Amino acid sequence: MIDQTDTERVRTAVAADVPAVRAVTEAAYHPYVERIGVVPQPMEADHAADVAAGRVFVTGEPVDGLVVLEAFADHLFLDSIAVRPAARGTGVGRRLLHFVDARARALDLGEIRLYTNAMMWENQEIYPRYGYEIVERRTDGPYDRIHYRKRLN
Repeated sequence: MIDQTDTERVRTAVAADVPAVRAVTEAAYHPYVERIGVVPQPMEADHAADVAAGRVFVTGEPVDGLVVLEAFADHLFLDSIAVRPAARGTGVGRRLLHFVDARARALDLGEIRLYTNAMMWENQEIYPRYGYEIVERRTDGPYDRIHYRKRLN
C-alpha cells in the first residue's frame, strides 16, 4: 500500500531545481564510474531539457532525491533515480519508487520499465523488493544492462 503523504512530498522539478538535479545525479552516480568503466548515462543527461519537458520529479528541500520518467503508450519508463548519498537509508528512494507507481497509475499505464547497469549490483537487490522482475540482460554500446519491468494491478 502506498502512503499518500509519501507521494505528496514529490513534486515536478522547475528550472530553479536544475543545479540540484545535476548535483544529486552526479553525487549518486559518480561512485559507479570506476566500477563500470564508463560514465553512467544519467550523468550525461541534459537535465535542463528534462526539467523543461516535465520529466523530472524531486523530493526534499533542499532536493535529496529525484526520478526522471518518460510515458509511452504502454508503459512508464523510469529513466533515472538518484538519491543524495547523505540521504540514503532515510526512505527517499522508497518514496520515489512509490511515486513512480502512483504516477503510472495516474497515467493509466499498467507497467513500469527500467534498466540498470549489471555492475550496479545494489540495484539488483533493491528493484525485486519493489515488485520488479528481470526481463532480459542486453548490451547497449558500452553498457551491460539488466532490464526490469513491474506490472501494476
